[in-house]
Amino acid sequence: MSNITYNAIGIDVPDFNQEAVSRWIEAVARTHGKSVGALAYIFCNDEKIIEVNREFLHHDYYTDIITFDYSNSRRIAGDMFISLDTVRSNAEMLGKSYSEELMRVVIHGVLHLVGINDKGPGEREIMEHHEDEALALLHDFDIYIS
Repeated sequence: MSNITYNAIGIDVPDFNQEAVSRWIEAVARTHGKSVGALAYIFCNDEKIIEVNREFLHHDYYTDIITFDYSNSRRIAGDMFISLDTVRSNAEMLGKSYSEELMRVVIHGVLHLVGINDKGPGEREIMEHHEDEALALLHDFDIYIS
């Protein structure tokens, strides 16, 4: 049984195969030498994500994901708030499907938990490389998003 949960605040949890996504997340973590502890995905809207961003990070802007890291050296753990409003608008802006952008954001949080950053010089490109590698693994899993 997986330690990964999918919840929502004020909206519905997106429709995807949660067991398959959990297996994918565990596979990606293994490629980085990590195991998966308790991971909680909390899907929300822009109103909630900016509230979380202001309260906990003292940032006054919208974002697609906020990751709270409770990992130790070998096992990743954390809470990840994902704004589905921002995921949808980013998908439109980037010309991507909503489902692909959602899975990119889901795995983005995991990549932060395994130690990959994206704020410093050159780090964004490294993060995108790892996101692309993780998304390529999706073909091995039966993940359907309506």
